[in-house]
Amino acid sequence: MNANVAIQVLPAVQGDEEIIRVVDAVIDYIKSTGVNYYVGPCETAMEGDYEQLMEIVKHCQYIAVEAGAPSVMSYVKITYKPDGEKLTIERKTAKHHKNDVLKQMKSA
Repeated sequence: MNANVAIQVLPAVQGDEEIIRVVDAVIDYIKSTGVNYYVGPCETAMEGDYEQLMEIVKHCQYIAVEAGAPSVMSYVKITYKPDGEKLTIERKTAKHHKNDVLKQMKSA
């Protein structure tokens, strides 16, 4: 793993439900790639090989259009370190989500 990428896809569609539908199609595509990812409220973070992640970013645009968006705007953040490991999503976020499981168990 030599890269972390975060992508926010903004499809040019009307209405919250339509936005969610198109973004969900993009997230489903990201899930299908097999890379490690984390879905947040404003973007999805991925980690892996730089070249693979750039291909995924490229295809996210196509997926949004195929899902019905006449156009799409995406914001991408890239951390690339060709020689060595990047900080993982888990290492960056685990301490902030350690109580999430407890909250889910209490609400069930």
